[in-house]
Amino acid sequence: MTDPTAAGPGRGLAVRGRQAQGGARHGRARRSALRVALGVLAGLGGLQGRAAAPTLSVPALRWLDRITYGVDSWTVARYQTLGPGRFLDEQLRGAVPEDPGLAAVLQALPLVRTPPEQLLQAADAEGKRIQALDTEEARQQARQAQNQEANQLVAEAARRHLLRALASPDQLREQMVWFWLNHFSVFQGKGNLRWLVADYEEQAIRPHALGRFRDLLLATMTHPAMLVFLDNAQSAAGRINENYARELLELHTMGVDGGYSQQDIQELARVLTGLGVRAAPDSPGLKPEWRPLYVHRGAFEFNPARHDFGDKTVLGQRIPGTGFAEVEQVADLLAAQPATARFVSTRLATYWLGQAPSAPLVAAMARVFQRTGGDLPRVLRVVFASREFTASLGRNFRDPMHYVMAALRLAYDGQRPLNMKPVLNWLNQMGEPLYGRVTPDGYPLAPQAWSSSGQLVKRFEIARALGSGNAGLFEAGDGQPATSTGFPRLASRMFYTTLEPTLSPATRQGLDSAGSQAEWNTYLLASPDFMLH
Repeated sequence: MTDPTAAGPGRGLAVRGRQAQGGARHGRARRSALRVALGVLAGLGGLQGRAAAPTLSVPALRWLDRITYGVDSWTVARYQTLGPGRFLDEQLRGAVPEDPGLAAVLQALPLVRTPPEQLLQAADAEGKRIQALDTEEARQQARQAQNQEANQLVAEAARRHLLRALASPDQLREQMVWFWLNHFSVFQGKGNLRWLVADYEEQAIRPHALGRFRDLLLATMTHPAMLVFLDNAQSAAGRINENYARELLELHTMGVDGGYSQQDIQELARVLTGLGVRAAPDSPGLKPEWRPLYVHRGAFEFNPARHDFGDKTVLGQRIPGTGFAEVEQVADLLAAQPATARFVSTRLATYWLGQAPSAPLVAAMARVFQRTGGDLPRVLRVVFASREFTASLGRNFRDPMHYVMAALRLAYDGQRPLNMKPVLNWLNQMGEPLYGRVTPDGYPLAPQAWSSSGQLVKRFEIARALGSGNAGLFEAGDGQPATSTGFPRLASRMFYTTLEPTLSPATRQGLDSAGSQAEWNTYLLASPDFMLH
């Protein structure tokens, strides 16, 4: 059989790419890339691909591209081995074989493995030391060093997240981790949250991303990051802050039209009093009768001295004033609400469809949600089995995270870039940085939020940076030279046997007109076809 990478349109570009490229060609490449990619807005709704004996059928490829952050050789091979049913089962159950190489890379990230209480204790001790310094200049230098350490911790947490999204075979879980981080959003720039976001993702979100909604909800309700972000850490009987109670109902569970009242917000805020943060290993001085009610796990505490022990009524249900058990009772109550089932199902369906779901689909998901006690994999199966999901394949405009991950997974199939700083910068520039949403509502799920002309121009720049070299992704850091040239290998056997049949005639024509491999790479990553999944 003839090697599909050896001949045909665009397949001699690796040779032509070694020819001299002067300034005129570079300018022409930039203009040509923009001309090819400016068809994105006009072509979002109707791309059609030619059938050409692919490794996978076009529908299968588009299904796989949606279930993952973008296809690579491993996921294609795994899909071929298992078939769609078993592949989805494996992804939903989190039973995907682990990647030892990725595990070793993650193990080498020291800051994110430090317990948050230790980080907070060290930060508090450093703050006291800084205050005791003799001069303002010395204090400023010390504060700058402490800020750099906190920023490094956030960068390390983001690097861990991106490495998993890029290289983990457990692709559906990685998407759900991002989804729930966005649903239960916290902003790293507030208070001491930079010391907490890594643990929040690892302990509150990740273990429950494909579990039961009630467990996920309670994990976020009792994590210091959420309690600091939504101002509950100091809420106490007699000086109650209603902010978290309001967002818990409006954004996390029942939705703004969920049927709760201002009285429910006030009563829920009373339930949440005493939930806070304590980094010190010992317990505070408490009355003897309160000591058995004190809860302290890591940096989280429930302090009965700050709790309102009066009876409450939330959503018509009486909540006796017993202490921390009230929080668990409220988590059960909120997770069981029909409004919560509808709201969470709508959010999930919007994410996976790239558009507002129909009322019948939401109703079907909500029924499974309530019948199974919020079993998230079973709710997701309803989405994936729906006609709406099938009809949306290949038509969903990628948000920044999906776009960058898909580009990297295709360009560096099987390789792991060392330096994630360029990726973080790209996400920042496109308005979707990790842990960077200032408001608690999370980033928009609708594709229209990411399809502005400014957004597209930034994607064209990223496509050019990736297409023409390694964009700094393989720099080792600390002044050490790169260990790989990292030139992207988009024109691979997998592309020609798997992806090429999905391309529209316009994109094929653009690729055939490229004058170098770098141009060809840029045209592909900036094409309307690649913007969709």
